[in-house]
Amino acid sequence: MEAGSLKTVRSDWANTILVCKKCSKKLGGGFGPKGKTPLAKALRAELGVRKGRKGALGILEVKCLGVCPRGSVTVVNGAAPGEWALVRGGVPVTAVVEELGLTHEGE
Repeated sequence: MEAGSLKTVRSDWANTILVCKKCSKKLGGGFGPKGKTPLAKALRAELGVRKGRKGALGILEVKCLGVCPRGSVTVVNGAAPGEWALVRGGVPVTAVVEELGLTHEGE
């Protein structure tokens, strides 16, 4: 690679959460009051996280993480990449936030 060919962009993220979009789609959402909200969207709402790189936390839906658990969604916490979480559909989002060790925006 040539010198100077890599540029960087600033982000305010303190952590990154990867949520498998394929798992969420198989569940038909699976979270929220009606059980139809995808986990990534429910986490953003619960934590008050803004979209984009200016939020305090990045919650990204990725295509497939290759685990494909039945009735669950695979989640990777960037702060602990060695342990992937398998979140069962219907689990309260507050419990997921607690188990992943996440905090609300501004805390």
